[in-house]
Amino acid sequence: MVKRRAVVLGGAGFLGSHLCEALLARGEQVVCVDNFITGSRRNVEQLVAGPDFELVEADITEPFTIAGAVDHVLNFASPASPIDYAQLPIETLRVGSIGTERGLRLAHEKRARFLQASTSEVYGDPLIHPQVETYFGNVNPLGPRSCYDEAKRYGEAVCAAYARVHGVEVRIVRIFNTYGPRMRLDDGRVVPAFISQLLRGEDFTVFGRGEQTRSFCYASDEIRGILLLLDSGETGPVNIGNPTEMTVLEFVEAVRAAGKSLGLPGADAKLDFKPFPENDPKRRKPDISKARKVLGWEPKVTLEEGLKTTIAWFKDHGFAKPLGKAS
Repeated sequence: MVKRRAVVLGGAGFLGSHLCEALLARGEQVVCVDNFITGSRRNVEQLVAGPDFELVEADITEPFTIAGAVDHVLNFASPASPIDYAQLPIETLRVGSIGTERGLRLAHEKRARFLQASTSEVYGDPLIHPQVETYFGNVNPLGPRSCYDEAKRYGEAVCAAYARVHGVEVRIVRIFNTYGPRMRLDDGRVVPAFISQLLRGEDFTVFGRGEQTRSFCYASDEIRGILLLLDSGETGPVNIGNPTEMTVLEFVEAVRAAGKSLGLPGADAKLDFKPFPENDPKRRKPDISKARKVLGWEPKVTLEEGLKTTIAWFKDHGFAKPLGKAS
C-alpha cells in the first residue's frame, strides 16, 4: 500500500513540528520545509533519522520544488509572536503572501489538498464576542500587529482565489491561543512569558490591569482538530481553539498553581504591571459550534494538565535559570 505524502511548510516551528509527528504517527510520509528563521532544528531532530521523514531547508518566499507525489500541503510557515512582529515585519508579510501563494502553486501542480493555518488574529480586536467564522474582524491595517494580521487575512483570500480559479482543494483553520512543549520561551506570547518568569523566579509581567481575556488550547487538541479538518469535506474557515475564556490575571493564578504543584519557588513571585500594548486584543474566545458540528471536535486537555506538562518540558530541557540570575 502506497503511503500518503504530506509537505509541511514551517514544519520545524512549534505547531509545525507537532503536526509532523502526528502525520508520521498515522502512517504518512512527511517532507518538512523550513528556513529556521523562527523554527528550530531541535524541534524535529528526533524525526530526522526516520525513513518517512525528510527535512528541506528552504525559504518558501523564493522558488522551491518538491520531487515526487504529494497528497497534502499544510502551510504553517510564519513568524507568529509579538516579538516577531516587531523584528520581522517584512518577512512576516512576505511569507503570508508570497509564501502562501507558492505553497498553493505546489498544491495545484501536485493536485494535492492545501491546508492553510490561519489565526484568530484575523478578527483583530473583536467587536463581537465570542468570535464566529462569519465575523469579518476589526483589524488596524497600519498598527504594530498588522504585518501578521493582514498577512493571514491575505492568506485566506488567496486560498479562496486558488480554490475558485484553479480548483485547488483548500482547508482553512483559524487557530486560537495554543500552547505546549517546543514554544520559544522568549517569543513574547503570554504562555511562554509567564512560564519563563516562573522558572527564573522573576515577577510576572501583566499588561494593563490584566482584565484582557484569552482562551488556551493545548497543542495535542489543536493538532487533532487540524487533522480532522484536513480529512473532512469542510473547506472552512473553522475555529479550532478552547472556548474556556479567562482573564490574564486568572491565567497567572493557574500558572502559579501549576508551579506550586511542581515545587517551583517562582510560583510566589509578584505581579509587575506594564502599559497595555497598542492594538493588543482585549477579548479572545472562539465560538467552536462549527467545529463541534462538522468535525465532532472539542478540546479534551484541561489547562491544569496542559500547563504542568508544558512547564515540566521547559524545565527538563534546561530553560530555567537559577533564582536571582534572571537577565
